[in-house]
Amino acid sequence: MAAPTLDPTQRMLRACRGEPVDRPPVWLMRQAGRYLPEYRAVRKDVTFLEMCADVERAVEVSLQPIRLVGSEAVVFFCDIFVPVLGMGVGLDFAPGPVMEAPVRERAQVDAMSLADPRETVPYVFEILSRLRQELAADQIPLIGFAGAPFTLATYLVEGKGDPTRTFENLHRMRREDPSTLKALLDRLAEGTVTYLNAQIDAGAQVVQLFDTWAGTLDEDTYAEWVLPVNRAIADGVNRTDAPLILYMNDAPHLVDSMLEIGPDVISVGGSVDFAEAAKKAGQRASIQGNLPPEELALPAEEIARRVGEIAAAGRAARGHVLNLGHGCLPETPVEGVRAFTAAAKALGT
Repeated sequence: MAAPTLDPTQRMLRACRGEPVDRPPVWLMRQAGRYLPEYRAVRKDVTFLEMCADVERAVEVSLQPIRLVGSEAVVFFCDIFVPVLGMGVGLDFAPGPVMEAPVRERAQVDAMSLADPRETVPYVFEILSRLRQELAADQIPLIGFAGAPFTLATYLVEGKGDPTRTFENLHRMRREDPSTLKALLDRLAEGTVTYLNAQIDAGAQVVQLFDTWAGTLDEDTYAEWVLPVNRAIADGVNRTDAPLILYMNDAPHLVDSMLEIGPDVISVGGSVDFAEAAKKAGQRASIQGNLPPEELALPAEEIARRVGEIAAAGRAARGHVLNLGHGCLPETPVEGVRAFTAAAKALGT
């Protein structure tokens, strides 16, 4: 029997936990971003890190997708490197993260602080608390997030983003100094558990772990280096109060590994066969995704057709959250995002 019409929070939580819903909930990764003129107006004259720490501005841009494009959940405005700042790592954005000193030695790992993030980056939790208050009347769910250890480590060790995705310095460390890389991943995992649980305490009702670059690994390397670390996070996060979504980009070969980690929801990139991934998820996990973000430039009727296809494929899993396979691109047309959310909401009519 279909569930009665639900409020957005009920719909999101029930879909994540595999309980009956009236239709899939919908939100988008990077839904508050450069594609919105209103975001650019708020962001004007401040750096990215200043924006992340400015409670008023961060709350405003977090809320914009609810009003402007019809999203059904708010993901708080921040960056995966904000908690790393709290660990004492020097970095800036130019425009992506650039480390003051790439991590190449064990002493640098040992020097990374595991202090309470509520003390080192308190603005994160003020933003979450304010958003939860703002969203309560309309029962809009609030999503928190963190970067997964491997993805963070690719930047920390390389010193910046690597457009080739080969991560030569990290893999050199893996071969020549494996104990240092293990120590780095373990330290980041411990900090991530603390950070996500603090977000939940501050009001996050769902949390997502972004492991964007883990898909560059083969199955054996992933199983040895990443799976145990992410499983420790899945085991350590307070999932009674907030379901955990695990996201990985361009990793069709790692869907089984994602399920083995045991999150409540697996979120898969646009290169993944969604129907096949949903079948694999079955009753083990819900699934999120996975319209390729570039398809938001299609005509509205084509977006609606694609949403219907993805929703049909998602029924093979115990639950489905409609989203993209990656984040909104800067050139994404606003009307395309509106067409996507409208098509999702029409599934319940």
